[in-house]
Amino acid sequence: MKTIKALKIPLFLAVTIVFQSCCVKENAIVAHRGAWKKNNLPENSIASLRHAIDLKLPGSEFDVWRTADDSLVINHDAHYNKLLIEQTNYADLIKFKLSNGEKLPTLHEYISEGKKNNKHTLLVCEIKPSEINKERGKQTAIKAVETIKKLKADKNTCYISFDYEILKQIRQVDQKTVLQYLEGNKSPKEVKIDNINGVDYHYSVFKKHPEWIKEAKDNNIILNAWTVNEAADMDWIIENKFNYITTNEPELLSERLKEKK
Repeated sequence: MKTIKALKIPLFLAVTIVFQSCCVKENAIVAHRGAWKKNNLPENSIASLRHAIDLKLPGSEFDVWRTADDSLVINHDAHYNKLLIEQTNYADLIKFKLSNGEKLPTLHEYISEGKKNNKHTLLVCEIKPSEINKERGKQTAIKAVETIKKLKADKNTCYISFDYEILKQIRQVDQKTVLQYLEGNKSPKEVKIDNINGVDYHYSVFKKHPEWIKEAKDNNIILNAWTVNEAADMDWIIENKFNYITTNEPELLSERLKEKK
């Protein structure tokens, strides 16, 4: 028994270190809505997540909404098959399949898959702001955090949102998780005041505010850029040594990184 315990502890610590050291990474690839484009998979599908994990990418992003009957589901747009997700019950949404035959995944299903055979890929959970009211968005965030904690996936999950209040709500219920802001209207120093760990802005924001790159590094704020799909833009981000680069083209970005080495 003593021998077994001695083996388990280092393994657990090793896995934990992989996922909790996100702020020290450099030019790490995040697959935007999973790795879907090259193989024509549905965005935000379990298949696209699985492919990102199989590629051993450092991160894979996905989007969370809450249905009318409080199911947390994975989809980018507010509508699914012309149905407004927040005003539709889950049973009515899953009448329509994704293009590969999958049903619309729940957060529980998605995270459960994201834990399987995964020692490399951070799960980057975007909480979508509610189109009904801001309070509903914050409640969705709390439910998402609760689900992820119940699945014991909190150590390999971080949260992003365009709604700053959603991130502040998550911080109230979880003091340790990594949070990144998406909107692009706050400096790294400003987000640090609210204990937000990173700025995850469209790359054009950083081109308008190049001073924010140094400011983020000086203040230990994570730098992430989205959605970087063109080689020239990739090269610019790589040269500036961001922590993460979010892209629909993880294979191309991987090639650019190899060339730069």
